[in-house]
Amino acid sequence: MQDNKKQKIFIPEYVTLYQRLYRSKEFIDDCYNEPIDLNAIAREAFFSPYHFLRLFKKVYNRTPHQYLTERRIDKAKELLKKNETSVTEVCFDVGFESLGSFSSLFTRNVGISPVEFKRQYERRIFLSVHFPEKLIPGCWIWYIKG
Repeated sequence: MQDNKKQKIFIPEYVTLYQRLYRSKEFIDDCYNEPIDLNAIAREAFFSPYHFLRLFKKVYNRTPHQYLTERRIDKAKELLKKNETSVTEVCFDVGFESLGSFSSLFTRNVGISPVEFKRQYERRIFLSVHFPEKLIPGCWIWYIKG
């Protein structure tokens, strides 16, 4: 009976803790393109910066800075798929302050440079419009031909 009372006391505390961490994650999602730092994110969740850093890493298995970088890179990939945007515009639109750091982080996370990513995407679109048969895997064609 004693254990049930303890569980009832601690469960709301953990739920509130998670809600505060989730609120900070939503803050990063909403403000990824602005210059935000650990203090601002921690303030959003009502934690001290160092306590927040430890809890965020424990719950999400990455630091807030790593999550912010991933979010910015994901958004950059979306923007690079649009024809009218240049790599430099995308860099500043997603919140990076330096084209060099953007390019190196993008390459580290994606495996290719932003320019190469944009070029490969445009080539894929061109092929799908003008040569759709080029995108069909050879094994599938062999299977159909029997």
